[in-house]
Amino acid sequence: MDAQLSATMKKTLLVISCILLSIGNCGGSLIMRLYFVRGGKRIWLSSWLETGGWPIMLIPLIISYLHRRRTTEGSRTKLFLMKPPLFIASAIIGILTGLDDYLYAYGLAKLPVSTSALIIATQLAFTAGFAFLLVKQKFSFYSINSVVLLTVGAGVLALRTSSDRPLGESNKEYYLGFLMTLAAAALYGFLLSSVELTYNKAKQAISYTLVIEYQTVMCFFATVFCTVGMLINNDFKAIPREARKYELGEAKYYVILVWSGIFWQCFYLGAIGVVFCASSLLSSIIIVVLLPVREVLAVIFFNEKFQAEKGVALVLSFWGFVSYIYGEVKHKKKKNQTQTPKTEMTQNGTP
Repeated sequence: MDAQLSATMKKTLLVISCILLSIGNCGGSLIMRLYFVRGGKRIWLSSWLETGGWPIMLIPLIISYLHRRRTTEGSRTKLFLMKPPLFIASAIIGILTGLDDYLYAYGLAKLPVSTSALIIATQLAFTAGFAFLLVKQKFSFYSINSVVLLTVGAGVLALRTSSDRPLGESNKEYYLGFLMTLAAAALYGFLLSSVELTYNKAKQAISYTLVIEYQTVMCFFATVFCTVGMLINNDFKAIPREARKYELGEAKYYVILVWSGIFWQCFYLGAIGVVFCASSLLSSIIIVVLLPVREVLAVIFFNEKFQAEKGVALVLSFWGFVSYIYGEVKHKKKKNQTQTPKTEMTQNGTP
């Protein structure tokens, strides 16, 4: 997709994107839950923080612009590379991202991190389905097996969901949080595949600079969507009052908000980067791989319960991930074996 990047550079970007995705995914969910368990109540504020750190992206964009201006000769350097069709697509996806942020924040406000993480694992199944429909993703027996296992894992988790319901929370709120989180997983799976589709359909070269522009626009519109929600809910007026009453103190309250914005921006930058360098399906798989880390950290920091259902769901998630990776390795090995004879024939002068 990017003729300007060498294979080595693309692999490097993929590794960096995976690291950012891992840090953002674990750190973002944990610090958001910390906000709620210590007295935070503003769901629209939490959803706003998921993309509110978008101005950070202006730094690499400015650096990229200055570099192009210094190295480009004979023509005027464009400030932005994105053309109108891609801008419109990123704006629409941004608004849907804002909705997804709210669904996820609502779910995390009502559910333990460990439960929320396992529900989010179903995102892989949704991503696979939308990838098949939108970008014609090809599947093997192993990838299908992976999707089935992850879906069954979520079903096992739903058998006795109310057993880890936080104190003081009604069954209605808990089940609504469960459904909201499941809806967030489905919508995010659609969004990842939609981003990949827009890359494939864009009538311009997709460079990594353009990807950062895409994310900046996407996060900006998502933030605007959540800002409207905050205004309607009077969150801006409530923030100082909530900070004064926060269990960890007013100063730590604002520190948590700032770090929440940073972690989530790392998450979105990493996710979009993985889609650019590989595929939307790989992005979802990485999120699922991080399940054990989030489970352990949630038990350590929040003293959450870890019932048998979560253990079974976790094993099924691991099994599904191993199945997918094994299938990909086997497919790549078979592809290399097929290409090797053709290369040898070409080198020997045989057409």
